[in-house]
Amino acid sequence: MGDVVEMILGLILGAILMYWFFSLFRKKRNREITEQQSTVILNKIRSVCKLVSVEGDFAEIYHYENTKDSFMSLFKSKKKALIVIKAKAHIGYDLNKLNLKADNDGKRIILSHFPEPEVLSIEPELQFYDIKNGIFNSFSPTDLTNLNQEAKEHIKRKIPESGLMETARKEALQAVLVVEKIVETIGWKLDYSALEISNQEKQTIEESV
Repeated sequence: MGDVVEMILGLILGAILMYWFFSLFRKKRNREITEQQSTVILNKIRSVCKLVSVEGDFAEIYHYENTKDSFMSLFKSKKKALIVIKAKAHIGYDLNKLNLKADNDGKRIILSHFPEPEVLSIEPELQFYDIKNGIFNSFSPTDLTNLNQEAKEHIKRKIPESGLMETARKEALQAVLVVEKIVETIGWKLDYSALEISNQEKQTIEESV
């Protein structure tokens, strides 16, 4: 009789130990999967990298003039041109600058900071008019490369007064919603309660959900 009791107690103890080991393994496995999910979603957001929210077209007339001294400054040779710059500027957000943190227990991605809009790219197209080469100073392929860079800088200086940055700031909400949709692809939630968002914007978010 005593042997039977010991055997039953042994079976019960073994079952308890097996259940304990199984629960421990399952918790560890779930934690690993959750941590892997958070890593995947954070990398997925950053892989989007730069998000264009506003596109602007520019048309500017640029007067270019260059004077070169020749023969020990005895002669001055001037080249000049009238350049029409047509450019497309893209304003948006670098998602690598987001402050993101994963809450594995609550399956949340916490967004605590959203960056300011910036110029992501400028694509200029130059059209030359009234080109005048100097005797010892003519346009070269290097000049065209430099002029292309100067055109970008010229358009970049025009962007602040164009209103594109302010428009991009108003589109920041849509950028947040894009990030939210990415997070939801694996069943997680985006927590952006730390961001300063107006009541009107909050209402827009609620209507978009």
